[in-house]
Amino acid sequence: MPWLDWLSLFVRWFHVVAGVAWIGASFYFIWLDNNLRTPPKWKQDKGIKGDLWAIHGGGFYEVAKYAYGPEEMPQTLHWFKWEAYTTWLSGFALLIIVYYFGASAYLIDPSINAMSPSTAILLGLALIFGGLTLYELACRSPLAKYPLAFGIGLIALICIAAYLSTHWFSGRGAYIHVGALIGTIMAGNVFFNIMPNQRKMVAAVAEKQDIDPRWGASAKLRSVHNNYFTLPLLFIMISNHYPMTYQHSQSWLVLIAIMAAAAWIRHFFNLRHVGITKPSILVSGAAAMLAITFWVSMPQLAANSPITGAHDVSSSLNSDSDTHQENDIRVTKEQVTSIVSTHCVSCHSRTPTDDIFKVAPVGVVLDTWDDIERFAPQIVRRASVTKDMPFLNKTGMTDQERQLLADWFAAKDK
Repeated sequence: MPWLDWLSLFVRWFHVVAGVAWIGASFYFIWLDNNLRTPPKWKQDKGIKGDLWAIHGGGFYEVAKYAYGPEEMPQTLHWFKWEAYTTWLSGFALLIIVYYFGASAYLIDPSINAMSPSTAILLGLALIFGGLTLYELACRSPLAKYPLAFGIGLIALICIAAYLSTHWFSGRGAYIHVGALIGTIMAGNVFFNIMPNQRKMVAAVAEKQDIDPRWGASAKLRSVHNNYFTLPLLFIMISNHYPMTYQHSQSWLVLIAIMAAAAWIRHFFNLRHVGITKPSILVSGAAAMLAITFWVSMPQLAANSPITGAHDVSSSLNSDSDTHQENDIRVTKEQVTSIVSTHCVSCHSRTPTDDIFKVAPVGVVLDTWDDIERFAPQIVRRASVTKDMPFLNKTGMTDQERQLLADWFAAKDK
């Protein structure tokens, strides 16, 4: 349905714009709060507990943070909430458009868990809002007074969500639902805690009443959670472009490892904002990402090992001018064309016949032999290495066929 593709485009575009605004504001205020300095006495006498000077856009800026509040509430007070709300609303709309309207194509992988679209959607919603409920209950419980225990519990919640989603949904659908859970928690922090507490503070200042310190402490805790969630969430937003992560046999562990490394790297910048520089955090974070890279790549390298029977079948083919040979393995042009025509061309064509994809994904067309040779690296990487193509293996490509494509490519330039 072309109209659905256009709707997806505009909603995705809006989601990115809103997300940039939200993350930009979040990063700015974390930096701002961590860079406030003790002001001169005349400012302290006015109730200012921290100030900061900056230069940008050809002018000087002075920022002051009050210990209690101004003597009179300003006529215009800027609230930072719609960045969060519009990011969540557009993201959830995108989840519905792509993964719920297209559940059979994007959310359900029969090789992982065969289920009906309605069952998959209900499980997805349960994961998101069930996780949010558990998080909110924990935040409102005595556990919130013990940061270490709370942090361990929060990590456990994300790990359980990652495990369940990767055993319920397709790889892409699993990752995006963990991201939806995190994004919902982040937006929920703004809606359920940060904004209500800020309203209480504004009302107290306007009525010259005392401010309950628990309001600020609670909002600060939620802001810190959102800060550490940001980089893991950004990875999930782009993860659908990198099937070597979500197609891994232990994809839930891959996701957890990458999110942990991202949050650890974010910790470096949080410390840096308060004048503490620890290069060891960046080094260990980079080392962790490198270790993840080697770990995730190991199964992919193993995927090129011979599959029983593959050589027997291919060696029976006659050698001719269109045959590539390596170690007595022969794969003909006709056989490669047959595999591609059977499993790829319904989508990757100038005139697709697939019931879902009406335009060739990412512009890859494989109608002719010249097309096949031009896109050979992509074909082999997606069909024989990451094995995420054909999409959800809807055409039933066999391991033997995947191996033949790998053998053909390995001998192609010999």
